[in-house]
Amino acid sequence: MMQNVHLAPETDEDDLYSGYNDYNPTYDTEELENDTAFQQAVRTSHGRRPPITAKIPSTAVTRPIATGYGSKTSLASSMGRPMTGAIQDGITRPMTAVRAAGFTKAALRGSAFDPLGQSRGPAPPLEAKNEDSPEEKIRQLEKKVNELVEESCIANSCGDLKLALEKAKDAGRKERVLVRQREQVTTPENINLDLTYSVLFNLASQYSANEMYAEALNTYQVIVKNKMFINAGRLKVNMGNIYLKQRNYSKAIKFYRMALDQIPSVHKEMRIKIMQNIGVTFIKTGRYSDAINSFEHIMSMAPNLKAGFNLILSYFAVGDRDKMKKAFQKLIAVPLEIDEDDKYISPSDDPHTNLVIEAIKNDHLRQMERERKAMAEKYIMTAAKLIAPVIETSFAVGYDWCVEVVKASQYVELANDLEINKAITYLRQKDFNQAVETLKMFEKKDSRVKSAAATNLSFLYYLENEFAQASSYADLAVNSDRYNPSALTNKGNTVFASGDYEKAAEFYKEALRNDSSCTEALYNIGLTYKRLNRLDEALDCFLKLHAILRNSAQVLYQIANVYELMEDPNQAIEWLMQLISVVPTDSRALSKLGELYDSEGDKSQAFQYYYESYRYFPSNIEVIEWLGAYYIDTQFCEKAIQYFERASLIQPTQVKWQLMVASCFRRSGLRFLVRLCTDIGLKEVQEYATKLKRLEKMKEIREQRIKSGRDSSGGSRSRREGSAGSDSGQNCSASSKGERLSAKLRALPGTNEPYESSSNKEIDASYVDPLGPQIERPKTAAKKRIDEDDFADEELGDDLLPE
Repeated sequence: MMQNVHLAPETDEDDLYSGYNDYNPTYDTEELENDTAFQQAVRTSHGRRPPITAKIPSTAVTRPIATGYGSKTSLASSMGRPMTGAIQDGITRPMTAVRAAGFTKAALRGSAFDPLGQSRGPAPPLEAKNEDSPEEKIRQLEKKVNELVEESCIANSCGDLKLALEKAKDAGRKERVLVRQREQVTTPENINLDLTYSVLFNLASQYSANEMYAEALNTYQVIVKNKMFINAGRLKVNMGNIYLKQRNYSKAIKFYRMALDQIPSVHKEMRIKIMQNIGVTFIKTGRYSDAINSFEHIMSMAPNLKAGFNLILSYFAVGDRDKMKKAFQKLIAVPLEIDEDDKYISPSDDPHTNLVIEAIKNDHLRQMERERKAMAEKYIMTAAKLIAPVIETSFAVGYDWCVEVVKASQYVELANDLEINKAITYLRQKDFNQAVETLKMFEKKDSRVKSAAATNLSFLYYLENEFAQASSYADLAVNSDRYNPSALTNKGNTVFASGDYEKAAEFYKEALRNDSSCTEALYNIGLTYKRLNRLDEALDCFLKLHAILRNSAQVLYQIANVYELMEDPNQAIEWLMQLISVVPTDSRALSKLGELYDSEGDKSQAFQYYYESYRYFPSNIEVIEWLGAYYIDTQFCEKAIQYFERASLIQPTQVKWQLMVASCFRRSGLRFLVRLCTDIGLKEVQEYATKLKRLEKMKEIREQRIKSGRDSSGGSRSRREGSAGSDSGQNCSASSKGERLSAKLRALPGTNEPYESSSNKEIDASYVDPLGPQIERPKTAAKKRIDEDDFADEELGDDLLPE
């Protein structure tokens, strides 16, 4: 028992406090920053203490440690382990005694401290991947399929629908190969269903985007019928959308309802959207009562702008006035859920706050709020204009009711716009006085509304050619709102009408500076530059406008006209060709094309476009005159007569058209004489017809003789000509004047040839017969001339003008 009792040393009895200030350097915390081993332990995982282990009996060993008195005392820890920081055999133990930290029993034998295990040498190299293994091939193929799906989606977002479809098809092919490889290596349960679903869904979407609706429906059916795909029934909404595009409304409603049945009630927003699709489909089929039920349910559960507007349309279709009013009030009451404009006004001069407000003043959220507000105002204005004429006895009373409802809502500023629309409705009904009175009511309103009303008044007076009043109200509009581009444009128009083109251009430029998208100002400044003969600047304006309004017929015509003024007919023709591709029935554009081709000397193209212009507008005197002159010039006088007769109907007081008809009759020859005599019933018609047949027969003989002469040699040709001459003499022996007729034969046309004029003078529509107006001659004199067989064209036409 006494062996465990340790007596204090006798040397310590004299000084009880000796060694009090002594301390073990292990506990010196002030030098820990310079302790390399400690810092290494802190920076690595070697400084982490492992969890406390259970106490193992009969393993505790008492080891002497240095006490504060500088002596070594053997103390045991409460766990039977020596305390950390002990010094044994001159070796300082580390703060932990965990083997995993890199400390072993070898440290007690004097081994070096190596917590990182660097003495063991470098780690062995990593095992190389076996790229030929089936698992690795499957992983690579799966990665490739995912990449193809992503590329397909990106191509679709960029608008390249063809490439998106090709990528989707390629992904589908590779995914089927992947499934087969997985079935060979692993069990079917390990197939990646999510990847299969993604590939099929993307393929169906790309088919639908490319309007390949049958293929899209088949792909969606594959997904929907596979029970392994969770929530695949929602895709029936997409199938319903495809049927709606195909106008198969019954199937669209069927699939919408199937999708609605498979979506749980917790997904409220999705169900509302599907019900809205059902309501729209009912409207397209004319089932307005069913549509009303759908939209009424939506407005009671989750009211929104589209559903409210469609509800008003449905009530308008069935003609229910009271329900239209109630639906309009519901539409007005739909919350916008956007911040007020006051939020974006800085309440103080705090620079930090001002920076924040400046940053959020035009961010994406603010833009979305503006779009939502603009959409709400558009729905409300359209609905008001739709129902105002029918909900009351007159449209004015209906507008007044709508204005009162709007004033009591959150859309107070729309009330003034409705009043202006009321004035515009008066204009459409051609009630200008009421329109002016309505607009004059805004003269004492705020600046924005006053400017809008004054702009409309200026426009009205300008149309009525009251330029002084138009200028006055244009000044009022500009003074009320200097940044109103419409007011500046109207002011420029009044100055343009007075002839001050330079000043008008300044107003148009200011309007463009305030609103670069003001196409009216850009068009007008182009016209101003044309008047100032600054054709290059005018062309620049119209080309800029063409980049904005690609299919504007007015812009295309102005560009062609500027090129014509710049004496570049080829460019003018090119732009006019673009114009008639936009408005193919514009007679003015067609006649202008004909005029340009005529100036270039291309008569055939000119005739084509002039004739097309005449077909669409047969009352243009210039076109009629050109066509008549063209037929005279080409020796088709019979065809020219109908054009000059039409011109005489359009301008009955113009004598020249009757003269042109008479001139055509004169130039038509013996064949037309027979036709005239037949039409007026002259008894000489049989005699003239006999003479015409005789001449035609002689013409045929002459042609045969010329043909036979070409086929024979020189000597034989002479003999045949003599023989033909004798035959001709025999044939003509029945008539005493046959030789004279044969001599005149060259001056007469064949049966299908135009009569050849004896005069080479070019004839236009302003042609005046050189002989002057013809007088009536006795029919006996006409018969006498025929008997004398004088068939000269000019003589025959001059004297034979039967009544």
